[in-house]
Amino acid sequence: MSAALKIPHFGYCDEIDLTQLAQLREELKSMAESRGVRLSYMPFFIKAASLGLLHYPILNASLDDSCQNITYKASHNIGLAMDTQQGLIVPNVKNVQLLSIFDIAAELNRLQTLGATGQLGTSELTGGTFTISNIGSIGGTYAKPVILPPEVAIGALGKIQALPRFNAKGEVVKAHIMNVSWSADHRIIDGATMSRFSNLWKSYLENPASMLMDLK
Repeated sequence: MSAALKIPHFGYCDEIDLTQLAQLREELKSMAESRGVRLSYMPFFIKAASLGLLHYPILNASLDDSCQNITYKASHNIGLAMDTQQGLIVPNVKNVQLLSIFDIAAELNRLQTLGATGQLGTSELTGGTFTISNIGSIGGTYAKPVILPPEVAIGALGKIQALPRFNAKGEVVKAHIMNVSWSADHRIIDGATMSRFSNLWKSYLENPASMLMDLK
């Protein structure tokens, strides 16, 4: 924690309309369950982050203690902050850039089972390059997440709420809204980069079919 407090944090928040993603997830849930996997929203959030990191690799980098060298990480080992009986732990899904959404869901199921039984090992808890905290699973809409060194960025997700919003025709409709709060290391990441990454991540989630264009 003392290392994290030395990092000048830059904060950025936005609102995400998950209405289309909620419909897609509902359609895919039974298919995933038939394969023995529970499909939450998190695999979509993680995959969208990985696709965004391909465009903004500085967010998947690390900075040395002397602030002289930046190391870009080829692997997207995306951590998920978990609240367990042992306290807060952050296991990570390895090589997300190579995984499908179903693969990510299966790995999250495995990590969550291990976390609930206190069986997460060193391999699951080390090597993270970017982190997402789903604080909304407990409550709240905004947060100020603390970066986990040597990582340089982290996102906190608020709870998903059904709220009134205007559609393209100016009509009031029911929408599934989530707020995201990002923190970035301001020594190497400027506000414009964080904003552009967040806008891209948001576009993938608000129009999930667009993710197909960048999937490998």
